Amino acid sequence: MLVLSRKTNDTIKIADNIEIRILEIKGDTVRIGIEAPKSVDILRGELVQSITENNTEAITLDANLFTTLLKKD
Repeated sequence: MLVLSRKTNDTIKIADNIEIRILEIKGDTVRIGIEAPKSVDILRGELVQSITENNTEAITLDANLFTTLLKKD
C-alpha cells in the first residue's frame, strides 16, 4: 500500500486518466474529488462490504429454503 500525505487542493494521479483531489480537510474528515472515465466504477469500501454481506446472507437463506422445500416432498 502506498501512503501519501496531501494538503487541500493537492492531487494524486492514477495512470493517465484518474485524478484524486483533496477538496477539504475538517478535523478527522477529508473530502476528496475523483475524476475518472465513466467506464471506471468508483464505490465506497463500506458499500462494497455491505453488498457482499447481504449477498452472502441471501445465498444462505436461499440454500436453507431450498433444503427445507426438498425435505417436504
